Amino acid sequence: MKNIISVDDISEKEIDNIYSLSASLKKDPSQKLLPGKTVAMIFEKPSNRTRVSFEVGMYQLGGHAVSLSAGTVQVGVRESYADVARTLSRYVDGIILRTFEHKNVEELAKYASVPVINALSDFEHPCQALADVFTMKEKGLGAKIVFVGDGNNVARSLNKLCKKVGMEFVLSCPKGYELEDCKVERDPFKAVKDADVIYTDVWASMGQEKEGKKREKAFKGYQVNGKLVSSAKKGSLVMHCLPAHRGLEITGEALDGKSSIVFDQAENRLHVQKAVLVKLLGELL
Repeated sequence: MKNIISVDDISEKEIDNIYSLSASLKKDPSQKLLPGKTVAMIFEKPSNRTRVSFEVGMYQLGGHAVSLSAGTVQVGVRESYADVARTLSRYVDGIILRTFEHKNVEELAKYASVPVINALSDFEHPCQALADVFTMKEKGLGAKIVFVGDGNNVARSLNKLCKKVGMEFVLSCPKGYELEDCKVERDPFKAVKDADVIYTDVWASMGQEKEGKKREKAFKGYQVNGKLVSSAKKGSLVMHCLPAHRGLEITGEALDGKSSIVFDQAENRLHVQKAVLVKLLGELL
């Protein structure tokens, strides 16, 4: 495994390796497994959890992260992705890219001679999915995950990863917002009836802000709220990759309720991404 551009890049055995190491690093965060290693982080989109978890993760592993804003690098404008990839490969041990178009991270990986990690594109968010499934396994969950909302990048990565680890993934969404190669149940109340996890995300992702009003109308009835959660089987838990638009795709009652493990999954971004970094940059696995 040279890069993580998509969940497709990760084998079942590598997923097990990542999760085993994630658990170890969560138990003992002080393990210096990447001493002297450096990653360059290019963030073309806003970021809270992804940037902080990668930066803190490199620090805890004994390495260093160099953060490069879109305005600083102007990749694709001032300089091509190919040239940035070839240049940074001479300086750092890995490159992390958060971008709008998936083709950008593919282009970067094509020309880089060091590992490249997709920290979110419009097509996939593999690191989020890895942390989510790790959290489910940590909680003893995993039979059925119901994603209520848009068939977006997070849903796509989750669907792919669930297939690899033997979990059932169901998308509950209005017509026109489906996901390829995915089971769909239009009625969210039917969908969550036997769900172990009720998962949601924003209805309009970054770059889709102009579609906000249209999507609010389309997704009316697909809100994760107390009524929907109470209609699911006993013990089902609520997940959201954040940031959340309270009052739209999820209510405060559901986000802050006793069934919510939202902030547990946010924390696990740190531990799982540290394992990913070691897997790609280190010599342990």
